[in-house]
Amino acid sequence: MEHISIQHLTMQLAELLCARQWQLVCAESCTGGGIAKVCTDLAGSSAWFDSGFVVYSNQAKQQVLGVSSDTLQRFGAVSEAVVQEMAQGALQQSSAHVSIAVSGIAGPSGASAEKPVGFICFAWCLPNQAVASSVQYFQGDRVGIRDQAVEFALQELVKRLAAS
Repeated sequence: MEHISIQHLTMQLAELLCARQWQLVCAESCTGGGIAKVCTDLAGSSAWFDSGFVVYSNQAKQQVLGVSSDTLQRFGAVSEAVVQEMAQGALQQSSAHVSIAVSGIAGPSGASAEKPVGFICFAWCLPNQAVASSVQYFQGDRVGIRDQAVEFALQELVKRLAAS
């Protein structure tokens, strides 16, 4: 992953969203609001940042974003299926045009053989496109994994917006 400062990345995102008059919403689990924080750290972010949902529990994912209990039971909270529903639910519960969703195992506990510490799922919704999702494996401690997840989520959104 190419490393550029999170502030520079956020400024790129702001430019891309403002050029289209679009707003962003994020649905976060393991990042605990980290994406929303870096977005709103940028002065003037109200022009392009709509809202953020921190849905840590399965109950919150269902009640706030409409994630189906069937999806949670079949795939688990940390899955591409769940983050796709989180991304779609965030759009439905906001005035935004674009969404990011993230769920993962930041550690140090909660891991399994199939989903080790550092296993993070992402989804992005852009207008007139199918929901895109990705799984990444990050190394490090809880803080490092969360920081890498925030950076990756934003970096991928910038790429996707630049390409659309």
